[in-house]
Amino acid sequence: MEEETDTKRRIAIFAVLFSIILFLIVGVYFYNLLLPPEKPGAPALEVYVAPGATSAVVAAELAGKGIIKSPWAFRLLTSITGLDRKIKPGYYLISPGLSLREILDLLAAGKVEEIEFTVPEGYTVRQIAAMLQQKGLTEEEEFLQAAVRHYPFDFLPDDVSGPERLEGFLFPDTYRVAKGTPPEEIIMMMLRRFQEVYQEISREKDPGLNLDTKQIVILASIVEKEARVDSERPLIAGVYVNRLNKGMRLEADPTIQYLLPEPKPVLTYKDLEIESPYNTYRVNGLPPGPIANPGRASLLAALRPAKTDYLYFVAKPDGTHYFSRTLDEHNQAVARYQTR
Repeated sequence: MEEETDTKRRIAIFAVLFSIILFLIVGVYFYNLLLPPEKPGAPALEVYVAPGATSAVVAAELAGKGIIKSPWAFRLLTSITGLDRKIKPGYYLISPGLSLREILDLLAAGKVEEIEFTVPEGYTVRQIAAMLQQKGLTEEEEFLQAAVRHYPFDFLPDDVSGPERLEGFLFPDTYRVAKGTPPEEIIMMMLRRFQEVYQEISREKDPGLNLDTKQIVILASIVEKEARVDSERPLIAGVYVNRLNKGMRLEADPTIQYLLPEPKPVLTYKDLEIESPYNTYRVNGLPPGPIANPGRASLLAALRPAKTDYLYFVAKPDGTHYFSRTLDEHNQAVARYQTR
């Protein structure tokens, strides 16, 4: 009996030891699956998680790119932690040097890949569309199609159609958006930024200035394209306001440039004959819409133009302008500084 008992005891001890060893082997194996395939700091790879993607689909995508070692371990961990229902869609930059848990936390937190872009002052809607395509945020044509849709802002004009309806109101600034953000959301972001800035600075408006918001933005857009020196922006705005008050045509070169396929260093007399309501050499008053998206300084200049009796100005080689009160003085300045 004692021999039989000793045998059973040895079998039991062996079974326990075997179970412990097996548990340790499995534990080490599973722990190894949780470790990153690469060393910390390995270059990140782009991963797209589609809306509604299951943890199995995400695991297969990550394993296919070599970011995780085991789809099975990923699925098991997401199930255990309850994070399988919290993975958020979007584009991610994920390093193979992250642990499985770090990757899962990143996906559950929605820390998607972001792209920063800056809209320069004076860009047109079409230039913005081309820049966003270059940045990989949206196709140019897709952005222009989105630009014709309705956006709930009272300051947008009703008498301008096409993408140009947004001209002047896509505020030049630096933005950060998640890769894959629809163009409509990018447009809304820029329009909200214009609204925020304009509401802040509109209190600076000269009480005697008889221009509404749309007209101020139109004037600011022309100032934006004319000015190279900030200190001259109010002076340029003042010249145009003086000409409007006297019933004179603005004769603003940037309104002609807006009509050309590509800008020219020097306009020709033929360019000045283009038939268009934007041609301020041929029509009175302001053009029907802005010709660019002005920045804060140009908007402020249009809200509070310099009080001056200047009616003319001409660009000098250094980018500044010579301002004149009379046509004779202006013609002399043109002869001195420019030839058309």
